[in-house]
Amino acid sequence: MTIEQVVLENIRDLPTEKQQQVLDFVTFLKQQTTINLQSSSQGSRKSYKGMWADLGINITDEDITAARQEMWGNFPREFPS
Repeated sequence: MTIEQVVLENIRDLPTEKQQQVLDFVTFLKQQTTINLQSSSQGSRKSYKGMWADLGINITDEDITAARQEMWGNFPREFPS
């Protein structure tokens, strides 16, 4: 007996409400499979440096540290109660 046959036999024994839940779950699984296939077909993603390599932009670790400090430097470390 195949998996499909076993699943069908078990679904037939369920009440309609439970069959609907199974259908919803199968739909969810199909969507996840489609998303995963699309992600894997795109291959590995480029690093940010690779994305802008041809634009002549050179961002160093120091630039990133300075931007973080500027953005988060005045952020309160403790919140008032």
